[in-house]
Amino acid sequence: MTTYEILLMLDPEQAETRQDDIVARTRDLVEKGKGTWHSHDAWGRRRLAYPIAHKEEGVYHLVVFDAEAETLEEISRVLKIDDSVLRHMATRHIEGSRTSAPRDDAAAPVAAPAEAATPETTTPETTVSEDGEPEYAGSEEEPQEESGEEEE
Repeated sequence: MTTYEILLMLDPEQAETRQDDIVARTRDLVEKGKGTWHSHDAWGRRRLAYPIAHKEEGVYHLVVFDAEAETLEEISRVLKIDDSVLRHMATRHIEGSRTSAPRDDAAAPVAAPAEAATPETTTPETTVSEDGEPEYAGSEEEPQEESGEEEE
């Protein structure tokens, strides 16, 4: 048996009981195929990158289970038929990994300014020459070289 995870993108206009029915049906198919159900993680409503079936949002669910390949094919067949399933993606689950919901869009702008401020607060390391001047400040020789290049 192989461990799989399926990410379901469901129609947000469907009732929550309908969404639960889809997850329950998936679980029934796994158990009828002599598989083992590991987990179900409801990620909730998320905005889509582009409209799918004229919908701007989708409700995401992640399910993890052990099953044979034939059982996975049957689950995919049933999910393709159901109009409440906008998209689904089945992948082999990597042992020891933990797939988690992406962070909220509201958290992203808060993190971005903090990351941008970090480089500004740190000062670059400078070495001091024998004359006591920092090397990055430039010496008098450098402008002469530049002016020499411009004259050519």
